[in-house]
Amino acid sequence: MAQDDPPEDKDKSTAWAEFRTDLAEDRNIMAMERTFAGWMRTAFAAIGIGLGFRALFGAWDPSWLPKAIATAFILGGGWLAITAERRACKTLARLNTHEFEAISTPNFKVMAYGVGVGSLVLVTGLWVLTEGP
Repeated sequence: MAQDDPPEDKDKSTAWAEFRTDLAEDRNIMAMERTFAGWMRTAFAAIGIGLGFRALFGAWDPSWLPKAIATAFILGGGWLAITAERRACKTLARLNTHEFEAISTPNFKVMAYGVGVGSLVLVTGLWVLTEGP
C-alpha cells in the first residue's frame, strides 16, 4: 500500500513507526477488553451450570451432594470473575491509550465483584433456603 512505502525523510519514517507502535498498544488494550468479556461469559456459564445441576439433580440421595456440586460451579464462576478483573486491571495499568479511550478500571471492578458477591448470595440461598429431604 502507498502509506506503507518508506518515506525518504528519516524523521517521517520514525514518526510512522511510533504511530504504528501506538496503534498496536491500542489493539492490545482492545484485545484485553475482549478477553475480559470472554472470562465473564465463562463465569456466567459456570454459575448457570451450577444452577442447572441443582435443578436437574436436586432429588438425589444424599440431598447435600447436588448442592455441593452446584456450589463448586457457582463459587468457581465467582472466583473466575474476580480473577479476570485482576488480570485485566494489571494489563490496563501497563498499557497506555493513544487513539481511543479504554474502559475505566472501576467498570471492571463493579462487574467482577458484583458477580462474585452474587455467587456468594446464590450459594447461601442454595443451602439456607432450599428444603431438606
